[in-house]
Amino acid sequence: MITPLDIQHKEFPKSVRGYKEEEVDGFLDLLTLDFEKLIEDNQRLKEQVKSLGTELSRYQKTENMVLETLEAAKALMEDISESAERRAEILLKNAELDAERITREARESVERYHEEILGLKNRLNVFRTRYRTLLEAELEKFDTLSTELFADKDMEDIKRMLEHTATEPNAKAFADKTLVNLRADNEE
Repeated sequence: MITPLDIQHKEFPKSVRGYKEEEVDGFLDLLTLDFEKLIEDNQRLKEQVKSLGTELSRYQKTENMVLETLEAAKALMEDISESAERRAEILLKNAELDAERITREARESVERYHEEILGLKNRLNVFRTRYRTLLEAELEKFDTLSTELFADKDMEDIKRMLEHTATEPNAKAFADKTLVNLRADNEE
């Protein structure tokens, strides 16, 4: 590559009909200044390109880091989304299992209560039957006993006995009522 110094030291041979030496030297001086300026600009641009290359490299690294971060964030979001979906599925499954358990327990409780009610109804019927039987047996005993007690006595004897024992006015009214009831029972 030609340098400004080469341009300055270049000498052309002289000929009879050649160029004017002052004009050629003036032109070479201008050319040297322009060429020096171009070399400086070129050097400055090379440094700028180098600086921009370094910056570009740094930006590319940053861009790669940003892309990697975005990819990692995207993967994380997908993981979070999948995790949330799995959690939602688990919660839904647990809710369904709880609902089934509650429903089953409710059915079992209803069946248990129904069986208890049936058992209580049966016990009530047994109690009612036994109580009725007991009352009927007692009424029969009472009828038998009253018939046996008063069988050999006639009504006049009973009346005298009652009148004899009743000394108070309330006792006499009770005795009269008893006689009326006994007469009614005997007529039946």
